[in-house]
Amino acid sequence: MKIYTLLLAVLLASPVAVVAQTSDGNPPLFNFKRGVGVVTPDSSFSVNMRFRMQSRAMYNSISEDDFGVSEYEMRVRRLRMRFEGFMYSPKLTYNIQLSFSRGDMDWNMRDQSNINNSPNVVRDAVVYYKPNNRWQFGFGQTKLPGNRQRVVSSGEQQFIDRSIVNVGFNVDRDFGFQAVYNNGIGNFHYLIKGALTAGEGRNVFSTDKGLAYTGRVEILPLGKFTNGGDYFEGDLEREPTPKLSLAGGMSHNEDARRTGAQTGRDLYEQTDIQTYIFDGLLKYRGIALYAEYMAREADKPITLNAAGERRYVLTGRGQNYQLSYIFPNNVELAGRYSRITPNREVRSLENTEEAYVAGVTKYLRAHRLKVQGNVAYHSQNAYLSVNNDYHWTAGVQIELGI
Repeated sequence: MKIYTLLLAVLLASPVAVVAQTSDGNPPLFNFKRGVGVVTPDSSFSVNMRFRMQSRAMYNSISEDDFGVSEYEMRVRRLRMRFEGFMYSPKLTYNIQLSFSRGDMDWNMRDQSNINNSPNVVRDAVVYYKPNNRWQFGFGQTKLPGNRQRVVSSGEQQFIDRSIVNVGFNVDRDFGFQAVYNNGIGNFHYLIKGALTAGEGRNVFSTDKGLAYTGRVEILPLGKFTNGGDYFEGDLEREPTPKLSLAGGMSHNEDARRTGAQTGRDLYEQTDIQTYIFDGLLKYRGIALYAEYMAREADKPITLNAAGERRYVLTGRGQNYQLSYIFPNNVELAGRYSRITPNREVRSLENTEEAYVAGVTKYLRAHRLKVQGNVAYHSQNAYLSVNNDYHWTAGVQIELGI
């Protein structure tokens, strides 16, 4: 409560500060460029406050032929607050992100252990140091440099949910050190990203000797995207010339203790997990094409406890493709195809999954205010002749934020 009281006091005092500063010709201390921002008079500290929420209603059919209602989903999918700014020097920045909705705190994956005792409120708590335009160093908890769709904010997606491939294989958030180097020659640009992290995911009480090593290389042969368009979905900038980003990377999690490396339930035994990532993005005149391939391997994918119960790592490969076009009235049509194929060692436990998704989005204020509708067909085909599942889903979601 103390921090909320302090923030409220700052907000109430800010208009007075604005008048005092702008009346003598100095830059204002209070701004609304991206959220609500405050800068101290001596420019030694700044804070920018933002929020966003996703309200969702969805329908799931009983089967592919029976359109009766299997279940409805009506809830606040995400509710988040974000604080960012600089401290002491503009080269030293921070990012804090908190989640408040029940569905955004990993309630369904928690175990009573030192590494996995959800719910989790803290998503990001990281400090960055940027000595020059080429380098950036980070320390704290934030997203790893994994697949592009995971790194793109959930508030800047062109569908209601990320793909099943992302759900199955992403490396999510972790605590540790990160570094980014970017450079270019003429119109050719590239980025090299690396992370050395604990490997247990976010908000853990204890870690072990095993670490996670993650690396990613991005190549932009046709120049940079407008306003960072390689990290939001849909060509909202309507790139006047083709823009292309090609990327590849991997993550090695040593002595992983969770089924999804940094996410999921606790494994009964530790194992090394490797995740491989390749993705590409093309944007041009309102058209956006995205393709992603991911694969995961584990030294010991199936683990057992004393009672013979199993916890396992989903090993296999996944592919995801998305194509969209945004019209001049800011209505976007998009389609997606995704597929997961499990490896032989877990085929008795995991089905082959496919998902076809069609979506329409009306952007009222880019990704800050939008209305989305999705229709999807989802299938799970078992390698054994049982447990096949086919069904339809439809949903609508409103995204609002600053």
